[in-house]
Amino acid sequence: MASIDKLLEVMRDLRDPQDGCPWDQKQDFASVAPYTVEEAYEVADAIAREDFAALKDELGDLLFQVIFHSRMAEEAGLFDFEAVAAGIADKMLRRHPHVFGDAGERAAGPQEGSWEAIKAAERQAQGDSSALAGVAQALPALKRAEKLGARASAVGFDWPDRKGVRDKIREELDELEQAVGSREIEAIEEEFGDLLFAIVNLARHLQVDPEKALTSGNYKFERRFRDMESAIASSGKTFKEHTLESLDQEWRAAKKRVG
Repeated sequence: MASIDKLLEVMRDLRDPQDGCPWDQKQDFASVAPYTVEEAYEVADAIAREDFAALKDELGDLLFQVIFHSRMAEEAGLFDFEAVAAGIADKMLRRHPHVFGDAGERAAGPQEGSWEAIKAAERQAQGDSSALAGVAQALPALKRAEKLGARASAVGFDWPDRKGVRDKIREELDELEQAVGSREIEAIEEEFGDLLFAIVNLARHLQVDPEKALTSGNYKFERRFRDMESAIASSGKTFKEHTLESLDQEWRAAKKRVG
């Protein structure tokens, strides 16, 4: 707690109207939000690279974002860091009755569907009873699509199996082709979005995290492309001196070398 108190004091000093840092003084929730999102991604990147020294630093940066927002809220008379910490502690106690509940709840153990049922009750208490309530607009599009599909599925709006999703993907591909034929960019964008949404639903039926899968695909593409670049540079040629066919051969060779 001494370290948390020190960090809270650092933040107060940075925001001090008289002697604080000019940059920190002028920030608000909206201006800090992009940094908060960036720090969360840097935490995820450190985990993906298994760089645990970097993870410690990045977690500190992310914690500072929480402190920053909490301090601005305290200045506005909304809440403080203590309220944030107490709120999440209470929420975890409420959502884990099999750990923190009475003797009967602990003895019963984890109950299938209880987590979503508790969250649904919380949403309803906040005045929004929609199955889609609380799916943040600012989530990455793939993650938000996954959550929307899962919420709809929880109330029975879903395909019975992945065959239905595959059929939907084929349907969306056909509609995309029709839109491409019309050359109307808004229609193309709309149908492409529908296709991506259907693909995310297939990932859900396959129990695949689409964000994680695409991140892995990105890393794989970068690894292979860099290897191909190195091989082409070593040959004394440039990309422009290769045909598409020869570049495809280089790509296949890179796949064999680096996986």
